[in-house]
Amino acid sequence: MKIKCNREMLSDALNKVSRAVAIRSTMAALEGIYLRTEESSLYVCGYNLELGISTKILANVYEEGSIVLSSKLFCEIVRRMPGDEVELTCNENLITTIRSSESEYSIIGISASDFPELPVIESERRISLSQGMLKSMIAQTIFAVSDSDSRPTCTGSLFEITSNRLRVVSVDGFRLAMRTEPITSTFESSFIVPKKTLEEILRILEDDEEKRTDICATRRHIEFTISGCTIISRLIEGDFLDYDNAIPSANDKEVRVSTRRMIEASERMSLLISDAIKSPVRCVFGHDEITFNCRTAMGSATDRMRADAPNEPVEIGFNNRYLMDAFRAVSSDEMRLIIGSPVNPMKVLPPEGESFLFLLLPVRLQKND
Repeated sequence: MKIKCNREMLSDALNKVSRAVAIRSTMAALEGIYLRTEESSLYVCGYNLELGISTKILANVYEEGSIVLSSKLFCEIVRRMPGDEVELTCNENLITTIRSSESEYSIIGISASDFPELPVIESERRISLSQGMLKSMIAQTIFAVSDSDSRPTCTGSLFEITSNRLRVVSVDGFRLAMRTEPITSTFESSFIVPKKTLEEILRILEDDEEKRTDICATRRHIEFTISGCTIISRLIEGDFLDYDNAIPSANDKEVRVSTRRMIEASERMSLLISDAIKSPVRCVFGHDEITFNCRTAMGSATDRMRADAPNEPVEIGFNNRYLMDAFRAVSSDEMRLIIGSPVNPMKVLPPEGESFLFLLLPVRLQKND
């Protein structure tokens, strides 16, 4: 194999696909990046058997071939090369020479035959979305994905596709995040995408409503095509939580508040809270204001803000990190808080409609909290 390509384009491609490279594996090839010539381009891929990321860049191909190179070493070499172009040459003994300007490296590669093939996604059940919309849907729900393996189906987000909407839902047992957007689809489907996959998709998606991304899912795998980059992931198998039954309908007190001011008040309360020093935040909704109280071994804090709150006060305790996660995910300047009794979950909604819904379970308050 012998090719020459733009160094920045190669470095960018390596940075993307290296996110899917296995950190440690009994298969040495999985710790490497797969390179293969394709006419006037270079195919670049990382794959850890759960997640695969691949892309292509333009290249002058002088000799066809393929090779697997150490991800960490190859990425660092290309990143530090001084020239604008990089030349790769690989011989029959898997010795790969990397040249750029006055710099030259020779490293030992791994046979391309040792690299496992990515799953082939063949399905006509495909939808196309704007990158900006998909990015906001993932960003507004990923914070509620569970990090615990005790309930595997909660370690990813549920994607529900119907004929007229796409819904993304995340739950972790203490909170729920749901985002809904209208779409047109010729089929109905639902699947659970792992959090790791969603994190990598967020890194690649752009805040652009004109650029598109295609989504295609089979029973076990899903494929996202984003700006020339393909992400293939294994899906999480199992039944997702019946989230409809977890959303209360009896809550009847509505509070309209400034998103920014709620975030700032929550952040001020967090100054007395840490992983080692935990305490709920008392929120009292009433008399056209919200009062925040927090007491820990470090001290106590009180904050107030004006709000369109009910006359009869309602006091609810919350985990402060969960409050901040939900408030920071709100995309509007104002939000609606729907509250009930101190033991009922609180809903966080946009000023109008229900394009997003965050649900927070309260913390039972003790007299000494």
